[in-house]
Parts: sequence; structure tokens; C-alpha cells
Amino acid sequence: MLRRRTVDDMIRTFRHRSALQQALLLLAAAVVLALLVVEGANTGFVPTAAATVATGALCVAALVVRPARFPLVAAGAVTASAVLTVVTTQLTHRPENTPGMTELCALLLVTARAVRLLPLLRTVVLVPAAACAAGVLLLRMPGTEWHTAATFVAPFVLLGAVLAVVLGLYLRVLDTLRERERLADRQDQRLEYARELHDFVAHHITAIVAQTKAVRFATASGHAPAPAALDTMLGRIEEAGSEAMESMRGIVSVLRTAADPAATRPGSTLDRIRPLVADFARTGPPAELTLDPRLTDRPLPPELTTAVHGLVRESLTNIRKHGVDVGRVTVDVRLRPDDAGRLEVTVADDGRVARAGLRARGDGGYGLLGLAERIEGAGGHFTAGPDAAGGWRVAADLPLRTERR
Repeated sequence: MLRRRTVDDMIRTFRHRSALQQALLLLAAAVVLALLVVEGANTGFVPTAAATVATGALCVAALVVRPARFPLVAAGAVTASAVLTVVTTQLTHRPENTPGMTELCALLLVTARAVRLLPLLRTVVLVPAAACAAGVLLLRMPGTEWHTAATFVAPFVLLGAVLAVVLGLYLRVLDTLRERERLADRQDQRLEYARELHDFVAHHITAIVAQTKAVRFATASGHAPAPAALDTMLGRIEEAGSEAMESMRGIVSVLRTAADPAATRPGSTLDRIRPLVADFARTGPPAELTLDPRLTDRPLPPELTTAVHGLVRESLTNIRKHGVDVGRVTVDVRLRPDDAGRLEVTVADDGRVARAGLRARGDGGYGLLGLAERIEGAGGHFTAGPDAAGGWRVAADLPLRTERR
């Protein structure tokens, strides 16, 4: 059963390789098998020759099976090798030229793989066993050769075992670092999806809440809107809800498959800021956009357009949610006068910054935190706070050629 599962694992792994890799693996397998057969034939006795080939092949198989199968296959290989060595010492037919160097090398590599893959308890058991099996392999030689083997070969076997343990530890540390990097990348992806979810959906939901409050306030004050006006308001609510659903579908599509991330990202120009500002002005305070003519049709890196679009969208959402007595909003996107290689983005309003509004708009919540991360991730600088002239001001300074940090 063990041998059958091992062969199945090897076949399954082989089929997932490319044609070139399969050819190289077949060549390597042929070379290893030829060495095992030659070393087995060196015993001059068919049973020991077959046993030598079988134990050597099992040791090699322990190097290529899946990690989940490795402990069982490696234990079987080490046991089989040690048993064959003990049995060989009782026979008169022994190899005269080599005790089985291919099997010895495989056992040393099994030692390295055990250090790399196994937990501490299993490592403490299997590694000494594999090293001992490799060391006593020299006893397969005739008794007259033991002194020579112990003098000239045993030190190299001991050194090989030490190097195998060092190699295993190095690969184990390398695997740990790679796993930490993978987890860090996954966490970055989660944070990115969280920002996307907040930025895209919160904007539309806030518009729905604001328009619903307006209808309720007008109705509660005894001035119910006319049917035409009510239909217009409900149409805007429906439109915002539909846009929120589309944004949700885009984010879900990215979570399901990362092949097309453009579903949730703006294009490569800044043109989409215009409808964003116009949509805000249609349901909120008057908003004015100043877009540098040099940026109108200029292709820009996706990281830059995403960062600028997200900053404007989140800033307008915060104004709609937390602005007090806002009479005018300005959105300014232009190249820096002193450095045409950098972009300045400013969103400001003239509202009254009450103490409660200041806490709501400047407490470092998820929206502003996401903006800061996005802007700094694109190599820029982000600021948000009360404006010297009154109101609230959000600003960013970005390089046109973004460099992810």
C-alpha cells in the first residue's frame, strides 16, 4: 500500500510538469536507476542486488514525494536501508567496490529534507536514524575493508551528515521567510480590498442616506415634495443604489479572480473626476473642479489615477457626511508650479468646522487612513485638517511616476 501511494504521488507530480521538465526528470531517473543497478550488481548475488536496488529506489522516492507523504516514506526507506545493512553483514556476498553510494547520498538528502519539513519531535527521531543508516552503510563492504572505510570514508560521511543538517536548517529558515512574506502580501491584499470596499460603496451609500434624509425632513416639516420632485429624488436614490451594487459586484469579481483588476479601478486618465464632482454638486453644495489642461488627456500610471480618484471621492463623501454650513466646494488638480514632475490635489470646503465635526472628519478613521495609505503607497504625501481660511482641506502631493513603497 505504501509503495502504491508513493508511485501514485510521483506519477501525479510528473504529469503536472512541462514537457521539458518531464524529459529532464526521465533522464535523471534513468541515470539514478542505472547507478542503483550497477551498485546492486556489484554484490554478485541476485537477492542482495535486487534488495540494494529496492532500498536505494525507496530512499530516492522519499526525496520526491509530497511533503504529506514524506514522513512515512522516509521512515520506511531508513528502516529498509538499515535492515539490509544488518542482513548484508551476515552474508558472504558483499559489494567489493562500493557499499551503495547512491543510496548513501539519498539518505543524506533525506536528512536535509527531514530537517526542512518535519516538526521538532519527528526531526529528532528521523534525522539521527537517517544519519546512522548512512553511516553504517559502509558495513556492507567486506570485513577486510572496514578499517579503510572507517579511516578514509567515514569522516566524509559524517561531514556530509552535518552539511545535510545545515542545508535543511537553511531551507527551513528560507521557507519561513517566504511564508511570512506570503502572509504579509495577503494582508496587504485584504487591506486593499477593505479600502476599495469603503471608497467605492460608502460614497454611494452616503448619497442615498443624504437624499433620504432630505425627503424625510421635507415631509416632516409639512412641505411634502411634489410628485415630480419626489420622483426625481427617488430616481437619484435608485441610481446611487445601482452604482453601489455595481461597485460591489466589481469588488467581488476581484476577490473571485484577480485576472482583471480593472473592474474596480479608474482608467489611466483623470477624466473620471469630472462626473464625480458633477454628481456631488447635483445632490449637495455647489462644487467646482479645476483640472490642469496638461492633465486632461495625459496617460498616467494606474496607481496615480486610482490614488487621485480615491482622494477626491472620499473627500466629497466626508463633506456630504460631516460638513456643516458648506456653501462651496473646490477640487483642484494641477501640476506643481515649481516641479512639473509632481501633482497637487486639493479638496476644500468653506464649511464651519465644529468640534464634533472636527472629530468626525479628522479622527483618522478608515476613510482617511485608507487615503493616507494609498497616497503614501504611491510615493506621495497626504495632509488633512482645518483650513487657515476656514472649512476643511484635504491635500496630496504625488509624483507623476509612482513608485510603490
